[in-house]
Amino acid sequence: MFNEICIYEAKPTKLDEIEELMKEVAEFYLEQEGVIDVHYIKRTHRQKDFNAVKDGELPVRLTRNVGKVTYVLYWVLENEEVHARVGKLGIEKFYKRWNRCLTTMPKIILGENIV
Repeated sequence: MFNEICIYEAKPTKLDEIEELMKEVAEFYLEQEGVIDVHYIKRTHRQKDFNAVKDGELPVRLTRNVGKVTYVLYWVLENEEVHARVGKLGIEKFYKRWNRCLTTMPKIILGENIV
């Protein structure tokens, strides 16, 4: 398995647009041969601190957006060849719309499964 984790920082004024775009992109990716799974996650919570985690406390819900909203893509593919092929298609089809919604370029992590 080959994975991509992509962290996006979206403009607070573009949330409806980016969330609709994420639905379209996920549907497009899932139609491509070799794509196993696609998830977009919106950051809605944070931990108070490490001790809160150790104590089993609930995470804290975020209540305001300060200049950006964080989203994460978790994408699973058969191998890096599929990633290269489908990633190119996605950029060609969606790049301009993504770019309008983001505050900075996304942070991308690529890698293979360990377990």
